[in-house]
Amino acid sequence: MIETPYLLFLGDAADPLAAKVAQGIKDWRPEHCVGQLRLEGCKADMGLEDLTIEEAIARGAKTMVIGVANRGGYISDLWRAVLKEALVAGLDLASGLHNLLHEEQDLVLVADQNGRSLHDVRIPSVRYPIANGQKRSGKRCLAVGTDCSVGKMYTALCMEKEMRARGMKASFRATGQTGILITGEGVPLDAVIADFMAGSIEFLTPDNDDDHWDLIEGQGSLYHASYSGVTLALVHGGQPDALILCHEPTRKHMRGLPEYQQPGLEELRDTALVLARVVNPDAKVVGISINTAGLDEDAAKAYCAETEARMGLPTVDPFRHGAGRLVDALD
Repeated sequence: MIETPYLLFLGDAADPLAAKVAQGIKDWRPEHCVGQLRLEGCKADMGLEDLTIEEAIARGAKTMVIGVANRGGYISDLWRAVLKEALVAGLDLASGLHNLLHEEQDLVLVADQNGRSLHDVRIPSVRYPIANGQKRSGKRCLAVGTDCSVGKMYTALCMEKEMRARGMKASFRATGQTGILITGEGVPLDAVIADFMAGSIEFLTPDNDDDHWDLIEGQGSLYHASYSGVTLALVHGGQPDALILCHEPTRKHMRGLPEYQQPGLEELRDTALVLARVVNPDAKVVGISINTAGLDEDAAKAYCAETEARMGLPTVDPFRHGAGRLVDALD
């Protein structure tokens, strides 16, 4: 188990989205966060107190979590001195990067010398089966996006919170490093061998009570040239009964791909529905989640209202305004 509380390491994050791991933990497990540590030039800020390693330990920190999700998921050479300093001072390290802590011999050596633990949450812990496409009992909802990092995880978490408050049977199913660090379990989907990706999601969302909903954390985008494969694995492995479309309206282009533009919500709706009905002919698009973090309150409400009128689907920012109407849209 990863010991809490955490010191969130933001490194030299190029922008707020690059620190989305830290942001997710801070938003959903604030009681686990004692502060943040940023390097010179960091463009992200969780609104937590900036602490040194020694200050964080004095406040009870047990683990420094690498809260950065940079393109390619690698450990920057600029971080190494700080990571080693944390181990020597008495903190464990936790990371969801593709570049595993256990593969870095200098970090392994320092951890061993100081009796510290290295936690790589992106290592699959199960031998997953190949997907068989068989219908499972229970119900499933999947968030799909026009791009990466548009609020798919937040949508699922907000819906789970609302459903549990209503006494409904609901489980958030984590499929990425941030979700796993928040909930303590899940499938690190983008680290699963390709042939087994859809099977891992079948494994994650097994047979359940007929009135139980799995809220599946979305990944990537069907329209993202880099990450569409993980999205399709979620669609086919998850066999969703309900799809929620997710969009961030201030984005200038696809995340990390300046030559590509995001699809429209209508295009995403039609494509996602065709693919979902391959494994579940009864799949439906039931609502739209808008990430309005870049808009003021009036602009956020106006954008949601215009989108709802155009699309004919309940449209909200579930983190800002609540997920009630998205939950209402589930059968």
